[in-house]
Amino acid sequence: MLDFFEAVFFDMDGLTVDSEPQWLISEREVVAPFGYEWTQEDQVACLGGPLEKLGNYMSQKCKNVEPSAYFVEQLIKRQAERMRSNTSVMPGAVELIHSLKANGVKTALVSASPRVIIDAVLENIGEDLFPFSISGDDVLNTKPDPEGYIKAAAISQSKIENCLVFEDSLPGMKAAIDCGAWLIAVPHMVQIQESARVRSIKSLTELSFEKLKLLKADFSIAI
Repeated sequence: MLDFFEAVFFDMDGLTVDSEPQWLISEREVVAPFGYEWTQEDQVACLGGPLEKLGNYMSQKCKNVEPSAYFVEQLIKRQAERMRSNTSVMPGAVELIHSLKANGVKTALVSASPRVIIDAVLENIGEDLFPFSISGDDVLNTKPDPEGYIKAAAISQSKIENCLVFEDSLPGMKAAIDCGAWLIAVPHMVQIQESARVRSIKSLTELSFEKLKLLKADFSIAI
């Protein structure tokens, strides 16, 4: 049995970077001209889902005055601009990534966000933080479909069942579980049921390479 995971994959929004507050602002700005007041409940309803779902949701809330594609385009434009100038990392994220890399662990960023937003984020937090990233534009089916994680495993020449995924949203967690990876959830405004291959924590600050090595040996031990 491997003494560590073959590769570790990180979600982006709400997991690696604290972008959910920025998404909330962008979402409010996009629907405001149509007289709709976007709430945190609306954000939770669309959290982690494909942008097409979010666009459909916005179009419906705005009485279908504009099609889904319009809202998606406006949202991507606003969010990319916002993330280029204001991207904060989540506590413990960069430290954990550096720790894994220092110990020779393969990593990658796997997000449902479009490439333009991922590139905007990486311009701020460091384009060399990950050896590669996968965006929603790089797959046919975004989360909750597991395609992104399966592709990341293939690129890193790892078996997906030996990989670890960090996620914060329900669609992302479903993608990780469905592809057979190990999952450590850091739930953001949602809840996840733990199981034999699923653990839940409050913050990435709880983890280190050494703790993950112990966890790989026995996924049932306390973190």
